[in-house]
Amino acid sequence: MTTTGCCLENFDHTPSESASFGVWERKRKEHVDKTSKTPNKTPQGDRFIPNRNMMNIEVSRLHLQQEIPGKENKQQNNTFQDALLESNSEWRKNFFSSSSSSTCHHYQSALASSLLQNSYHEERSQSKILTFKQKAPKPQEGYVNSLKVLYSQNVLPISEQRRRMIRHIPQTPDRILDAPELVDDYYLNLLDWSHENMLAVALGSSVYLWNANTGDIQELCNVPQDEMICSVSWVPDGHHLAVGTSMNDVQLWDTHRGRQVRKMHSHSSRVGCLAWNGPILSSGSRDTTIHHHDVRIAQHHIETLRGHEQEVCGLKWNVDGTQLASGGNDNLLMVWDNLHSSQPKYRLDQHLAAVKAIAWCPWQSHLLASGGGTADRTIKFWNTTTGSCLQSIDTKSQVCALLWNRHDKEIVSSHGFSQNQLIVWKYPSMVKIAELTGHTSRVLHLAASPDGQTVVSGAGDETLRFWRIFEAAESKLDSSSKTWRSSQKSMMKTCNIR
Repeated sequence: MTTTGCCLENFDHTPSESASFGVWERKRKEHVDKTSKTPNKTPQGDRFIPNRNMMNIEVSRLHLQQEIPGKENKQQNNTFQDALLESNSEWRKNFFSSSSSSTCHHYQSALASSLLQNSYHEERSQSKILTFKQKAPKPQEGYVNSLKVLYSQNVLPISEQRRRMIRHIPQTPDRILDAPELVDDYYLNLLDWSHENMLAVALGSSVYLWNANTGDIQELCNVPQDEMICSVSWVPDGHHLAVGTSMNDVQLWDTHRGRQVRKMHSHSSRVGCLAWNGPILSSGSRDTTIHHHDVRIAQHHIETLRGHEQEVCGLKWNVDGTQLASGGNDNLLMVWDNLHSSQPKYRLDQHLAAVKAIAWCPWQSHLLASGGGTADRTIKFWNTTTGSCLQSIDTKSQVCALLWNRHDKEIVSSHGFSQNQLIVWKYPSMVKIAELTGHTSRVLHLAASPDGQTVVSGAGDETLRFWRIFEAAESKLDSSSKTWRSSQKSMMKTCNIR
């Protein structure tokens, strides 16, 4: 222990002979001998460990502080050179005491100038970088954000946003009416609501009108007992009603006077669907054809559309009257481009069952929704400009009717077995908003009130149920109703039924 301690004590000054030949010295010599020899192959290592014994740290620090060409820092470099000429301890004392604050100041100034493109001492009101404050700096007087209109033009008032978030859809109908002899036939269209708040419903061989304002009921017309009414459709002015019968004809009735205006016979089988486009009435029949009737002239039959192979059970014009959609028992959905098309623009065959449920989007004229029967059970959305299917939703039951919300991006569908329900969907996410049950048979027909808020459903259980489904702000409701009335009046100025 004594000898070892003595060796360690004299190591830095006069090492002994025995210490110089210690174990560690022999290992060092062996390592030098090995590294001095030329290796057989080039080392493949990826690390470089510098030999710091050959480096002078103080000289290197001096070189780092020397003048850089083009920079005005001669005075600062002279200060560092003078400091480095002193002793090591004195240099450290001066550097950390006097030069540290100056160096830190210049470093912060350079950093701020680089990041903010401005001097460190100048105020920059529109930037929070390197600024520690509780509140953001105020903009200059008169400053207007150019993006304010872009991000605020579609923002709803807070009161309306809150009202929409908590919108409640009642699960029970507001009113239930008996509808005896309402035919349980999937291919017929027996319900329509006029813009004068008159509901027309076909019960067996008769057509009844129910005044939603007063609750009065009147029988408008009837056909022989062995025949039946197959379809009803209000003309846009609200004064006349088109009636399709199983006697292969289409009748026009003046509801104010309670008399028949004319009868149009052109089909060879029952007329199960009707659709108006201004003064033009389109009718779909079991004879697989679609006829266009101009009610202003004596020779009313102006065009015949052929494309379906079985009964035409769905027929709707889009909002601007440029395209007609038809659905048939042949599982086909067709889009016709104008009144005089000999061939359909698109022949869409993706449904696997009869296509009766057809609804055009009220705010986008080339967006079409269609629903399939029992073997299909899907709601499909189509772009009728390109003919592409945008999406398809499996509803798990027969789709009987579709109806869009005129005030918001929603759509309601009615179904058959097994729930016989109505479903309110949010478009385009197709998330279920509400599911309304109560009917005991398939819900075949849907119609909307003039204000677009109440939906009436007709089912095979011989009842009519009125649901408060949709809701709109008063301002939007007034503007939409005025726009609709003005457009209908302008469209019907040239419509003189003969």
